[in-house]
Amino acid sequence: MAVSQNDIRNIALIGHSGEGKTSLAEAILYNAGAIDRLGRTDDGNSTMDFDPEEIARKISISLSIANCTYKGKKINIIDVPGYFDFESEMLEALTVADAAIIVTGASGSMTVGTEKALEYCGDNKIPCMIFINGIDKENANFNTTVAAIKAKFPKVNSVIAPNMDGAKMIGYANAVTGSYVDFAAKEVSSEIPANLKGEYDEVRAQVVEMAAEGDDELMMKFFEGEELTAEEVYGGFGTALLNGAAIPVIAGSATANKGIAGLLEMIVSILPGPDKRPTIDADGKAIPADPNAQVVLRVFKTIADPFVGRLSIFKVVSGTLKSGMTLKNENSDTEEKISTVYFMKGKKQETADCAVAGDIAALAKLSATSTGDVLCESGDVKLPPVELPRPVYSRAVYAAKKGDEDKVFGGLSKLKDEDIAFTVTKDAETGEMILSGLGETQLDVLCKKLKGKFNCEAVLTDPRIAYRETIRKMAEAEGKHKKQSGGAGQYGHCKVRFEPGAADGVFEFVDAVVGGTVPRQFIPSVEKGLRQAIQKGVLAGYPMVNLKATLFDGSSHPVDSKDIAFQMAAILAYKDGCVKAGPVLLEPIYELRIVVPDNYLGDIMGDMNKRRGRIMGTEMVKGKQVVTAEAPLSEISKYATDLRSMTQGRGKFEMNFVRYEEVPAANVAKIVEEAKKLQADD
Repeated sequence: MAVSQNDIRNIALIGHSGEGKTSLAEAILYNAGAIDRLGRTDDGNSTMDFDPEEIARKISISLSIANCTYKGKKINIIDVPGYFDFESEMLEALTVADAAIIVTGASGSMTVGTEKALEYCGDNKIPCMIFINGIDKENANFNTTVAAIKAKFPKVNSVIAPNMDGAKMIGYANAVTGSYVDFAAKEVSSEIPANLKGEYDEVRAQVVEMAAEGDDELMMKFFEGEELTAEEVYGGFGTALLNGAAIPVIAGSATANKGIAGLLEMIVSILPGPDKRPTIDADGKAIPADPNAQVVLRVFKTIADPFVGRLSIFKVVSGTLKSGMTLKNENSDTEEKISTVYFMKGKKQETADCAVAGDIAALAKLSATSTGDVLCESGDVKLPPVELPRPVYSRAVYAAKKGDEDKVFGGLSKLKDEDIAFTVTKDAETGEMILSGLGETQLDVLCKKLKGKFNCEAVLTDPRIAYRETIRKMAEAEGKHKKQSGGAGQYGHCKVRFEPGAADGVFEFVDAVVGGTVPRQFIPSVEKGLRQAIQKGVLAGYPMVNLKATLFDGSSHPVDSKDIAFQMAAILAYKDGCVKAGPVLLEPIYELRIVVPDNYLGDIMGDMNKRRGRIMGTEMVKGKQVVTAEAPLSEISKYATDLRSMTQGRGKFEMNFVRYEEVPAANVAKIVEEAKKLQADD
């Protein structure tokens, strides 16, 4: 039976890596009766982490979906990786989630992942709550953890009165749901223990006040001293949470299965459903989750299933999807025939008759649909694309075994279906294939998947830097090509002036021959030879740029002069003239836009100076320092890893090519030596 959109909860579990999001998803599914045993990530048998790489690494690397039902509400859980290399998975999940649960440990401090998750939810108006996990661990401290988070995010508030047995929490009274959560019991109780009554009443008063603040009628009732009903508190506090005015905090332990019933109560009671979170289209208009409207689907994830094939996971933005429908793909301008509708439970698919507005489901074997696409009946709905972080970590990728190139790059193309956050491009300057992503771990995972899924091995190396060469002064040179080997000979002779300053910045040829010393029919041959020659500079074999070449004299032979002879003569003149014209190496310079918390500013600026970088300016934007700098590409090829290390993952950056600059003299010899070594290998 299809569930009403009012009874759906789409919840993303987000936060720092290793804080127990996958374990929490497992505990929710178990307590709701969706699975009959409690799996463990350490044992490799959890519902959500089923990819071989996830099992081997004991971390999530892709978002996964599972559903359960609790007290008549369908809960779609989106388990999101916390590792920074897989940030795009979180962004995809939050385009369809109606609320987020930020999972953090009870360490007494705020993790970077918690900080970034709260910032993202705040900036994008995503309702969220915090679940402090591992409350049963030694040295766990709920209160100091809440205090550390609240110091930076004042809207964060504990809504529970903890019941302590010494330093250990054994349960809590929840002031939102008005219930007691005993960590030893599977169900919540309506009886508040006497020893918690005082603290509970204080927290309850704060919750009731927050519930009343968002509604004029409730506020009037509150000021008149009337009691708010449980439904009014749920509704009012839920509105405060929906508007970002409240971020409640509760606690428990996923692996020990403690406090999960209390979390489920919060999910079904106060977290918003799709009926309260309409999708906003590209024009800024709201699309309500109306089951009777036209069908609109948003595909937010693609999975390559070994048995079913490609699975496209989507949210039903509006309408009711049924098998047999034909929908138009707004992005590829094609039509897709809908076959079986599936609901996901980790790697398992459950067949369904239909999926209503607000629900999350999957379709198999859509021929022309990719992650991010929109399917609809009328073909006139446009949704804004997911703003994914740009790849900032690049490596040259080669096949480990000669002849496997097609398998490697074909495999990467197929993996692109599952992970849209990496790119494979050919560097036009160096000819290398460049694999780019958000970090070293992401690229390593891709290589492991190539081996596991496509039986081919890739090798990653530092990309070659696309240096260039130019000259600094004017020089004249002549080239004479003379060949006599019996029969027709070859003769070409030209004098060329070389100087910097090509009109187009690359190469300019000027014909200044007078008196016909070089016959008119051979002047294009000289230009052709020079254009061929500039592909390799005289220092290290990199392309020559900004070169103006003026042909001013030469000679010819009435029989032996021909096109190829003047081409060869031009090449000889080029090699001689450019050596005399003060050749120099040029290196690519990139502009970086680095965003870091204020307390890391000094470290970033000092580090950039060590990289031969220049700080162009700083400004404060939304409480963060934005540093604009310029640096040579050779010094920042691994900046993604270094910045993460310097800022504990809090920093991010983007970079763009701006120009070429002369390489300092002290660095030239090493670059020339490496270039000659590469040429010898090739």
